[in-house]
Amino acid sequence: MEKSRKWCFWRKPKIKAAPPMPIILLLLLCIFETGISSTADQFKVDGKVLELDESNFDSAISSLDYILVDFYAPWCRHCKLLSPQLDEAAPVLAGLKEPIVIAKVNADKFTRLASKHDVDAYPTLKLFMHGVSMEYYGPREADSLVQYLKKFVSTDVSILISDSAISDFVEEAGTFFPIFIGFGLNETVLSNLAIKYKKRAWFSVAKDFSDEAKVLYDMEKVPALVAIHPNYKQQSIFDGPFEGEILEDFIKQNFLPPVVPLNPETLKLLKDEKRKIVLTITADENEDQTQNLIKLLKAAASTNRDLVFGYFGLKQWEDFADKFEANEKAKLPKIIVWDGDEDYFSVIGIESLDTEDQGSQISQFLEGYRQGRTEKKTVKAPLFMGFFNSVVGIVAFFIIFIVVAMMILMIVLLFIISKDNEPVRVGSREEVDRADNSVAESSQHGPGKKED
Repeated sequence: MEKSRKWCFWRKPKIKAAPPMPIILLLLLCIFETGISSTADQFKVDGKVLELDESNFDSAISSLDYILVDFYAPWCRHCKLLSPQLDEAAPVLAGLKEPIVIAKVNADKFTRLASKHDVDAYPTLKLFMHGVSMEYYGPREADSLVQYLKKFVSTDVSILISDSAISDFVEEAGTFFPIFIGFGLNETVLSNLAIKYKKRAWFSVAKDFSDEAKVLYDMEKVPALVAIHPNYKQQSIFDGPFEGEILEDFIKQNFLPPVVPLNPETLKLLKDEKRKIVLTITADENEDQTQNLIKLLKAAASTNRDLVFGYFGLKQWEDFADKFEANEKAKLPKIIVWDGDEDYFSVIGIESLDTEDQGSQISQFLEGYRQGRTEKKTVKAPLFMGFFNSVVGIVAFFIIFIVVAMMILMIVLLFIISKDNEPVRVGSREEVDRADNSVAESSQHGPGKKED
């Protein structure tokens, strides 16, 4: 009988070939694009105001180039007034070539998020540009807000090739930022500074213009750099040299007009100003005498750019004038040098200006200040610049103070009533227990809600 043969079959295992690199890259690209599309779907630029919270805030800031965030509280009256203005501005801003998105955060609910971004008053607006935030101090009406925010997505240096292009540029720029126009300058002269100070001003160069434009902007020669402050109807002219620190100093010094009319709003512009302020206090800033004085102050400002010149009227801002001992009994106009905080300096012998030859008196005042013939004084109440940053913050402080005081008063009254109704023995265990309970009850009451 034939032996059965055992056959052993060995099959070579099939090794799956690794997918080629282009396929792997294609798969990774698909996954990446899917992630991007999901993020884009989450934050559509459709002209609607986004609602952000702690779960999606960072994603929104990182995925959107320009986003204005309103940190609000539902009970805040100012927030309720601002909300419809933001709703109206949102579709216009979303339609820009580089869209700006408006978003909201309930800061009263998401307190950690608000604290992270230093929100201490409502509403607080912050503009995030490529993930970097800055405080928004601009207007809050829809039309003005749109015009203000257009600055941040504008061309670094606009090229103007006619008189009409110049006038159109100035009109479209609005009145919120200073405007720099380089007549006869190459754009490369301003490009680096325009990028550096894009948040602070408009920059342009005029390539072609008429003699009428020279007269209009009061230029004696070309090239020239003209700094215009439309809101204050003031301008300054720089004839060079157009390089280095001298050019940059002119630009920095002209972020403010030559003479600043001071009020609670314009005072905010001085928050980060390091220069001292030559402050002139008049009886009434609308009088003809004051207008003539302003012209003299402008002339002084043009040759003393290391100082800021400002003025206001006692009639317009009596409380602020009183900080510097300027009142109806004082001789006005009063002129001092203020450090922007607690201290100010009067020049010995020239604390006020006579009606005659005020130009010479201003020159003598400045000479005396620079020579150190001064007397240092302190304002009646500390004037930290942050105090003026938010009227809402001031109101909130007083409301919180009143609420806390009322709660303390109620606790004291309850304690007196309970003591009258339930007399205790002196030195008894019951008295000690009741005292402990009163302390425990008091500790349960926290400060009142913030108010706008």
